[in-house]
Amino acid sequence: MRIGQVAANAEVNVQTVRLYERLGLLKKPGRRASGYRDYTDEAVMFIRFIRQAKSLGFTLNEIKSLIDMREKGSHTIADMRRVARARLGAIDEKIRQLQAMREAIQRGLNECGCPEQFPACVFVQLFEKNEAQLVR
Repeated sequence: MRIGQVAANAEVNVQTVRLYERLGLLKKPGRRASGYRDYTDEAVMFIRFIRQAKSLGFTLNEIKSLIDMREKGSHTIADMRRVARARLGAIDEKIRQLQAMREAIQRGLNECGCPEQFPACVFVQLFEKNEAQLVR
């Protein structure tokens, strides 16, 4: 199957297919006599997997690591769990940051007596929270 067909079947654009190939997320396809790339149905499956993993918050590097583990067959359940735990930790940290941002904005809206249309104290609250996180 040619690259346009793969892209259409996987619901991505051709540039995405080429990027995934360059990054090693997809195997290099064979070439037809005409020189066109000749992809298999497996390429569509991998692209769909990549899209799903990205929607769950995995980075392309993490996805590559998962694909490499699967392809090389050298992974253990512990390896896969390690990757999942790392992603879970990153999600928990993002949730913590978002909650801190929400609290700062909510506090600014509820408690601020500034006469400004959009009070500077909200920005100060957010900045102080971010500064404290950077120091840790």
